[in-house]
Amino acid sequence: MLSTIASFLSQLTQTLLVVLIAPLMLGWVGQCRAWLQNRSGPGLLQPYRVLLKLFDKDALLAHNASAVFRSAPYIQFGCMVLAASVVPIIETNLLFAPAADVIALVGVFALARVFSALAAMDVGTSFGSLGARREMLVASLSEPALLMVFFTPLLIVQSSSLNVIVDTLAHREFALYPSLAFAAVAFVMVLLAENARIPIDNPATHLELTMIHEALILEYSGRHLALIEWATAIKFTTYCAIGIALFAPWGIAEAGAWQALPTAIVVLIIKLGIVGAGLALLETISAKLRIFRAPEFLGMAFMLAALGMLTRLLLGA
Repeated sequence: MLSTIASFLSQLTQTLLVVLIAPLMLGWVGQCRAWLQNRSGPGLLQPYRVLLKLFDKDALLAHNASAVFRSAPYIQFGCMVLAASVVPIIETNLLFAPAADVIALVGVFALARVFSALAAMDVGTSFGSLGARREMLVASLSEPALLMVFFTPLLIVQSSSLNVIVDTLAHREFALYPSLAFAAVAFVMVLLAENARIPIDNPATHLELTMIHEALILEYSGRHLALIEWATAIKFTTYCAIGIALFAPWGIAEAGAWQALPTAIVVLIIKLGIVGAGLALLETISAKLRIFRAPEFLGMAFMLAALGMLTRLLLGA
């Protein structure tokens, strides 16, 4: 009974931590980009101010909006919170650990994307349909690449459970795997595509010829838009946490090690800060690709992920 309560509290702590610091992660990346471009940024807390402003406004709906359009923001937010809950970020073997299957995790991200695309097409605007088509084009290429990335650590650990993968890689003797290096590069490319970052998309643009994510949410306002923006921040933070858990899992506490949780939280924040600064640098030195060049970019990610899997499968490295 006590172990169940302890596991529940750890699970709740991790979920709340990711949900609450997700806007801060976006603010940190934006601030780092501003520093790298020699300008003053909006501040680390700007995403929180935007969310508060949106929650304070009324939600306007189109006359022909269906239940899909109304429910999509809540489904997207729920899917992202679920994804953040099952990824072992500060401790392994949490309450939701049995649900942390890598294939199911990709399915949760896909479910949120499907409802996002359906809602964008629901009211029949041209921009919404345009964004939905582009979003599904990117998804059809990024999701197979993400699965291939997961297959490399899966082959190392011989388990599809993300909890087992992280627990094994974090608490075993240090070893270098060239296959994980290929998978890590592929994962960064997928992270940029899945989270609408440069070079695939620019989250700050509203030009109809280039936007993907923004075209999906042009018809939303008020609390609905706030939930979507918050879900986007949680998704970005969760992807960063997945990359940390797979390729730099050191510092994640073992199951039941309560005394190690404060250290694990501090290490996580430091890692997220480093990852955010690195992504900001990568976006600063990169240029936005044309939409028809996106398949080449994601095809390269798939090839690197497949190369990592084959390296492990054939060479055992």
